[in-house]
Amino acid sequence: MSHDPRAALQALVSAFEEHLAAASNRRSDDDPAVDGAYIAIADAFDAYEEALYDAYDEVTPLTVFAEEEDDDSDEDDDEDEELLEDNEMLDEDLVDEEDYEDLDDADGARSSR
Repeated sequence: MSHDPRAALQALVSAFEEHLAAASNRRSDDDPAVDGAYIAIADAFDAYEEALYDAYDEVTPLTVFAEEEDDDSDEDDDEDEELLEDNEMLDEDLVDEEDYEDLDDADGARSSR
């Protein structure tokens, strides 16, 4: 669904203004008005970016990050730990200075001949 980029931009600006109003009138940390305004910004930005690309084959330098559910973040933590374990294994396999000292000693013995 393609929109006029100017109309999509106006919708994005309005979403920012609504978010500011919701944030300034926040009643609690979990105020649903702020959460809704947050989502509205993300949706309006996506619509603007799509309209901009469709009309002019252009994008913005911005990215919208989606919040992850707690269940998904546990899986991501496991994957990160596996990657860390792999990297630790690689660190153990690195050549240390003692390996180079052995080569230097052998070269020194050859050059003195």
